[in-house]
This record gives sequence, structure tokens and C-alpha cells, in this order.
Amino acid sequence: MSPSRFLSSTSAAWLAATAATAAGCGGDSHGPADAPIDATSCGPGDAPAAGVVASAGAATLTYGHLTGGLNNDCPASDAPAGVVSLTIAGSQTDGTGVITLCVARPDLLAGHAQALGPDDATAAVRVVDVTGTAGGCSFTVDRTQPPSGTATATGLCSNGRDAAGFALVLDGQLSLTRTCGATVDSIAITLHGRVAVASG
Repeated sequence: MSPSRFLSSTSAAWLAATAATAAGCGGDSHGPADAPIDATSCGPGDAPAAGVVASAGAATLTYGHLTGGLNNDCPASDAPAGVVSLTIAGSQTDGTGVITLCVARPDLLAGHAQALGPDDATAAVRVVDVTGTAGGCSFTVDRTQPPSGTATATGLCSNGRDAAGFALVLDGQLSLTRTCGATVDSIAITLHGRVAVASG
């Protein structure tokens, strides 16, 4: 699926979702199906609603209001039965951009750092799209430069099925194409922060 078609299909689901999270943990597993959990550990905890920042020098883009949905947009061939890939989508809180990630194995994301990568079959957590606006310029992912870094989650129960949601932690690097009027260039940015993800 092309990034643009992927983004349009996930954006509709994200816009319909609410940013509120439900209390408690309705699942019986955290990671593998037979692993017991403490119900109080499910959910985003004190993670803020907006907490992911893409920054390079004076350019700063902040993202939040993330929602996760088990849409199976990037299925993993080695996923155990019942584990469905998780799409995470949110919006720029200081502009008009969006962020979209796809986690092939949400069971591995819970408490274990997973590699960020491009939108292809080799990435554990795929950076599908990052767009934004700031300082009169617009930003889109520069797909000639693959993302790097890691993503992990805390409070993620039942392989992403739990209604409590979870907290996502990003520590990565990627390049954005910056367009300021007639001037177009590419800038390297850090993508960093901890943010709440509501269940879709």
C-alpha cells in the first residue's frame, strides 16, 4: 500500500476516535498470551496527551492526541496467532501536520525497544508519515533518508487490544523535506518524547 493511501485510510479512523482513555485493563495478557499482568499497570499512566517533538534547530513540531487501532495495516509474517499489527495516528498540536506509525508486532513493543524504519516490510515500527507546518514552512517525510532509532511502550496490555491504551516512547531520527515558499531542502530532525495513546 502506498504511504498516501495508507495515511488516508488511517486518518479517517483516527478522526473518529476520542482522546479519552478508559480505566482498568480488560485483557488477560501483557505480551505473550499466557503472561499474567497487574491490572493497575495497563494504560498510559502520567504520559501527556501531547509529548512527541520533532525538532531541528529553530524548527519544532509537536504531536499528540494519538490513537491506536488494530487495523492490520502492516502484518508481520512471524506474528503469533491473535497478534494484529497496530496503527498509531495523531496530529500536530502546534500546526496542521499528522504523524502515523505502524507497529508490526505490538506484543514485542510492550517494554522492549523496537527499531524505527521506513515504510517497508523490514521495519518493526514503520514511520508511515510525519507532516507539519511551522514558521511559514511545511514539512513532509524525506523518504530518501530512512528513519532510525527506537520505539517502546509501557502499559500496553493484551497486545494492544486493551481499552486503557498505553504510553508510547520515541527516540529516533529522520529527515524531513522542508518547503518555505520557493525554497526546498532536507533537514535532519530528532523525534523524541513520551505520549499517551488512546485505544481506537
